Amino acid sequence: MLEQTLQRTPLFAEHQALGGKLVPFAGWEMPVQYPRGINAEHQAVRTAAGLFDASHMGELELWGERALDLLQYVTSNDASKLEVGQAQYSTLLNEDGRVIDDLLVYRFPDHYFVVVNASGREADRAWFARWAAQFGVEVRDRSDELGLIALQGPNAPQILARLTDADLAALPYYRFVEGTVAGVPALVSRTGYTGEAGYELFLPWERTADIWRALLDAGRDDGLVPAGLGARDSLRLEMGYILYGNDLDLTRTPLEANLGWVTRLDKGDFLGRDVLQRQKEEGVAERLAGFRLLERGFPRHDYEIRHDGQRVGSVSSGTLSPSLGYGIGLAYLPLALTRPGTRLEIVVRGQALPAEVVRPPFYTAGTAKG
Repeated sequence: MLEQTLQRTPLFAEHQALGGKLVPFAGWEMPVQYPRGINAEHQAVRTAAGLFDASHMGELELWGERALDLLQYVTSNDASKLEVGQAQYSTLLNEDGRVIDDLLVYRFPDHYFVVVNASGREADRAWFARWAAQFGVEVRDRSDELGLIALQGPNAPQILARLTDADLAALPYYRFVEGTVAGVPALVSRTGYTGEAGYELFLPWERTADIWRALLDAGRDDGLVPAGLGARDSLRLEMGYILYGNDLDLTRTPLEANLGWVTRLDKGDFLGRDVLQRQKEEGVAERLAGFRLLERGFPRHDYEIRHDGQRVGSVSSGTLSPSLGYGIGLAYLPLALTRPGTRLEIVVRGQALPAEVVRPPFYTAGTAKG
């Protein structure tokens, strides 16, 4: 059987030069860590700054007078609330109200820009295209034209300010602006996946490596380090952020995933609305919840969860939190067991360790909204 050829981002050579440990991820060859190690990269983002390659993500544009109508029909959130220059977290739904992907929607004056997960690029594009014709909307795939760098951490604003003409001080959380970074045209978005202050920079594919090097150079005295998928995962999990494929998939609805806040049942008709309305009225059988270990241990994906000795679920995402020093995780649990303080046992290497349900975020000292 032929092995699948992994795709490479415009920063592949940079990762090699920096000693990045490259692994397969969603069809891409990506750095999981650099020589400093995952914990050091994690702590750098919490205390100074880290630089992530997110160029494997997908970017779609929706053009046409009814682009908003299309978005309203296939996503759960209410995109009509977006102002020009604003971004919104949402989910992409099928007819059964189940989640095809989670995504970010950006509103421009004349079109919408949608950022999707690497694992769902082709499926998401096809799903938008399936419904686009009836709305007279053109779907443009920009994924192979744009690189994406995430600069994250409390020192990120002062680092980026040295290189950009964008007014960062006037850019609120989940807002974006078009400008330049080191002279290169860029979309500067005040978003991220870490819980810290920071920006996601959409750049021409062929200039992404130039900006990566310029940022590392500009942030050298501010503690900026390259960071890989390992730190990205531990950082997002400390915030309780969902990872599609682990904490969310086509078997789940946004209400089960504790995403009622991005599920606007009052916005009008949309895919799966009847299912979700009924689920809201009747209540979900299971819901995604957070937990923390009460003894030393490392909860991992698929580890068994028990309550009073009986299996009640499995870990969807788990880690030993570098910031907090104890095990944390997410899991789908029977609704009655999702109340904070509920005692559980997580089976780690054959040993049932005590745990309790807690409401994310686990880490509460992040600077993202400051």
